Amino acid sequence: MAALLFVVKKEIPLRAHAHRADDVATAIRICEKFGLEMSWEHATEWHRIAKWLAEKKVSAVWGPSLIARGKWEMRELSFEIPKALYDAEVHFAIQTDAVGSTIAFLPICAGLAVRDGLPSEEDLKAITINPAEIIGVANRVGSIEKEKDADIRILSGDPLELKTRVEKVFIDGELTCSR
Repeated sequence: MAALLFVVKKEIPLRAHAHRADDVATAIRICEKFGLEMSWEHATEWHRIAKWLAEKKVSAVWGPSLIARGKWEMRELSFEIPKALYDAEVHFAIQTDAVGSTIAFLPICAGLAVRDGLPSEEDLKAITINPAEIIGVANRVGSIEKEKDADIRILSGDPLELKTRVEKVFIDGELTCSR
């Protein structure tokens, strides 16, 4: 109950953890009744109600995607969903859901979304600035700007290409790794 106080006091948005569209529709109705903000974590069936959710200005955090479809609710999981979110003008991010799939797979997930129709200029946003905006920390992270926290990787090529290698890593402005 203590965790809900932050949501009720409107200090943080509700992060509705659900795969099914009908479950998140219920969460939206509750949020509207109490004047709360929310984002939809997993967004597996987003395509079923995408336009309605875009009208409601509900953000989506899609994924995990590189895991087995162990639940009935995940039967429609597809790398085409990020494109559907983009087409519906939904503010979205891509996640790996660290428990089911390591964060190291995040660029692979974004790359597979591009393969299935997401415009390539949107893939990096979906794993950088968009998630920072959705969780309310874009003033500190998510893009390279003056006065923001800066952990930066210098790569040999496209960040979503499997052959790309990390050349240098800077954490808080300090070079910590160099190939």
